[in-house]
This record gives sequence, C-alpha cells and structure tokens, in this order.
Amino acid sequence: MMYEQRHQRMDMKKRSQDRRRKSSNVEQKLEIVDLSGMSLEALPNPLLNLGTICKFDLSNNNLQIIPESLIARLLNVVVFDVHSNQLKTLPNSIGCLSKLKVLNVSGNLLQSLPRTIENCRSLEELNANFNQLTQLPDTIGFELLNLKKLHVNSNKLVFLPSSTSHLTNLQILDARLNCLRSLPEDLENLINLQVLNISQNFQYLSTLPYSLGLLISLVELDVSYNKIAVLPASIGCLKKLQKLSVEGNPLVSPPLELFEQELHVVKEYLCDKINGPQKNSPKKKSWFGKLARCYTFNGANIPYDDREGFAMPNYKTIDGLSSPSYMGMFSPRRLFSPKTYFSR
Repeated sequence: MMYEQRHQRMDMKKRSQDRRRKSSNVEQKLEIVDLSGMSLEALPNPLLNLGTICKFDLSNNNLQIIPESLIARLLNVVVFDVHSNQLKTLPNSIGCLSKLKVLNVSGNLLQSLPRTIENCRSLEELNANFNQLTQLPDTIGFELLNLKKLHVNSNKLVFLPSSTSHLTNLQILDARLNCLRSLPEDLENLINLQVLNISQNFQYLSTLPYSLGLLISLVELDVSYNKIAVLPASIGCLKKLQKLSVEGNPLVSPPLELFEQELHVVKEYLCDKINGPQKNSPKKKSWFGKLARCYTFNGANIPYDDREGFAMPNYKTIDGLSSPSYMGMFSPRRLFSPKTYFSR
C-alpha cells in the first residue's frame, strides 16, 4: 500500500515537471517579427506560425488592409504595431487578442475603431494619433479597465465618450488637436490620471467641467489654444499639479497676467473663489437674535444691535414655549434645518 502511494506521488510529480517543461518551451518559442519599413502592400503568404509571435511590427509600410484570419491567429501577441500605413479599417477579429498590451495604429486613415477592441481587456496602451477618428466606441471605458495610456491626438473627435471616466487606471490622456466641444462631467473617477492634454481644440472647446479639479493625481494639465474664458475654481484644489498651460485662451478668470507669476499664486486665486473673501466679512448675527426677530422671544433683554428690525418690540412671550422643557424645540438645528421640528 505504501509503495503504491509513493508511486502515485512520483508519477504526479513527473507529470507536473513535464507540463512546466512544455510551457517553458512554448515561451522560448515566442518570437519577435519585424517587417517594418519594407514598403509592403500585402502580407506574405504563407507567413510564419502566427501563434508563436509575441511582438509583431508592420509599421512604415503601404498596407491598406489586414486580413481577419491573420489577426485571429495572433493568440500570443503582446505588442502589435501597424503605425504609418494606409489602413482605413481594423479587422473585427482584433477582439481575439486577449494578451495584447500595446496597440499602435497611429498615422493611418482610420475613421473609427472596431467595437470589438473592447475585448482586448489586457490592453494598457492605445495609440491612435494622426487618423481621422470622429468618435471612439461608446463603452470603451467600461471594458478596457487596464488601460494606462490613451493617445488620440490629431483626429476629428467631437467628444470623448462618457465611459472614458471609468478608466480608473488611466495615467495619460492626450486628446489635443481635435474638435472637442466638451469633456465628460464625472472625471473625478480618473484617480490615477497624471497628464491631461486637451490643447488646440481651438474655437470648439469653451468650457471645462468642475470635476477637472477633482483629479487627485494630476501633475500636468494643458488646456492651451482653446476658447476658454473661465477656469473652474476647483483647479485650485489640485495639490499635485506642477504644470498648467493656458496660453492662447481668452481668459478672464483668472486674468492672464496672473500666470506670469508662480503656479501657487494662480491656485490661491482659484481657492479664494471657492472659499469666498475671508477678510472684511460682515459680522454674522447670532441665532438667538434671529429667533428674536421672528418674535419667538421678548426682545427686552436682548442687546440693541440684535433687536435691529423688530416690528413689535413689546410683543409678549408665550410662557409655555419659553419654558425650559420646550427650549430644545428652538435649537438652531431644528429651526433652520430643511425638516423643522413642527413638520409632522
């Protein structure tokens, strides 16, 4: 019996070792294929065993189309680079690339990205600069939760989908040189965003959402060369902000001359707009005085300053209500809260 158990254990150990060897052999077989800069108009057929490719570089060619079947067989590809070609579309089968981390499709003629790109859930970097994109997939932010870098500059984007605000791991968002008219309202969910560049949308972008000032990790913000007249006061709350570019805007608040000074001066100006003026503020009336003006108490023993505005100074007290057992009914919280003590 003991001999059989030992034999089984040794057999299981040998199997696990064989599996490890096989997996390591597969990893060793993975290849980097570089076909860049070869003026290719079509891909050679038959190509290598596509399942062994981990990095595939087809950049700087004259490709107008990539076959669906080719993409579907790139099961182990991690980096796919097709920048600087003549591509008008990407194949829908790109959604099969479950291990893809870096996708570079910049410098093509793309007008849209396939919706299936949302299935590339390992994607960390998407570069789609210098295309003709008019929109991004609506739900892109709900699916690409590992995305850290999104580069979509030099396109024709009118807006960013509202789902963009769900890219909680996003660190860099570059959307300059587009036709953006607005930004998503709930940007505060981008808790890891460090660099935001929405410059050079020129006459299109005239307002910024208040949530811009809630990007707790933001280090660089570039909103230059737009049509922005007022910066959200919330930007003054960006503690980690080190660089703020606003040139080329018709700014009224903060005034442009303020940006000739250090950044902390601008932030203080914006913080003051949130908090309001702290100096020379009028003295607040006591809540007891407010009660007196509402005829709850007799104003005879109240200082003259607090009796200002009395209409009936000789109004008699109501003994029942002014007795100690009922004084709790007139606490400031009860009298001035939305739900009063008497609303039942």
